[in-house]
Amino acid sequence: MKNIRKATSAYKGDDEKMTRKSIGVIGLLALVALMLSTAFASSASAAPAWKFNGEELKTGTSEVILGAAEKSALTIPGLTTSCENFLYELSISNSSGTGSGKLTSMPLFNCYTNSSACTVGSIGAQGLPWSSKLTTVGTTPYIVIEGVKVNIFYEGEECVLSETLVVVTGSAGGSINNTTESATFNKETLSASKTELKALAQKIEWTGVFPTEGFQAHRLQAISAS
Repeated sequence: MKNIRKATSAYKGDDEKMTRKSIGVIGLLALVALMLSTAFASSASAAPAWKFNGEELKTGTSEVILGAAEKSALTIPGLTTSCENFLYELSISNSSGTGSGKLTSMPLFNCYTNSSACTVGSIGAQGLPWSSKLTTVGTTPYIVIEGVKVNIFYEGEECVLSETLVVVTGSAGGSINNTTESATFNKETLSASKTELKALAQKIEWTGVFPTEGFQAHRLQAISAS
């Protein structure tokens, strides 16, 4: 009987230890779950919003921002097309703390190629407006332009693409620099934002630096995305 009571007592002691250990494990798991849910919630609410002078553009209002590329070129494998005047007009707004917009105008003028055999007969944006949204890649705010479509006709007797309609389609993500109030598009930003542009069934590159400024109620105010 003494041995039975001793064994029972030992078992109860072990059982209590196991119970305390289980409670500790459950508590730790609950804490981890809480931390993960908080992290995901923070991540979900981290999408950038459009701001002017550091204040969010109010929900239900919009602003038109304008810009002209300092440098811009579309590179189809073997041929790069540049435009001296690469303008754009974007209507922006915020919804639930996240910035979005529509590219309503993008006139292209004085365009040329890097080939003496090919000239640009015509070039133009199609299917406007194109939608846009703000997102974050790492810690950097990005603007993603969706529904891109640009038609290009090349000319030249010796141009391989002469009289061929080249249609550029896809989406493009550019990193936003709040200090310079500009967006940069290049091979790296398209890759980082998981966007791509294609023409003639091939990936193409788009490079450009686009400064921006408010045109309506927020004219001359500093524009940012954060």
